Amino acid sequence: MKLVYGLIAMAGILLAAYWAMGSDADQHQVDSGPISAPSDVYDPVRAGEDTPSGFRQLLPRDAIFPVYNPTFTSAVASEWDDDTLVIGVTLDGEAKAYPVSFLNRREMVIDWIGGTPVLVSW
Repeated sequence: MKLVYGLIAMAGILLAAYWAMGSDADQHQVDSGPISAPSDVYDPVRAGEDTPSGFRQLLPRDAIFPVYNPTFTSAVASEWDDDTLVIGVTLDGEAKAYPVSFLNRREMVIDWIGGTPVLVSW
């Protein structure tokens, strides 16, 4: 458990350093291509495809929007308890931690880590 806390603290320190250096928001722009109207997006149910047995759709497609511009703080400066469940990602020397309590509501974070686009999902 101490290893987990140590990794979270290290991720927080790296995040604080990244935040302190600042970032150019334009460097992370990705051309997602043309934007389609919801009616133009392929819908397997409307196309006549069978749904799996017992499938029950609670929310319409794309009803939960991802987080596009997450903000971070250090583990020390955060108000999270030490036992807060997070999804930690380290890539090319950069580390970030995403608290599951936030992901329970939004489910997806689209972010950049170490210059690589990532999708964090819960």
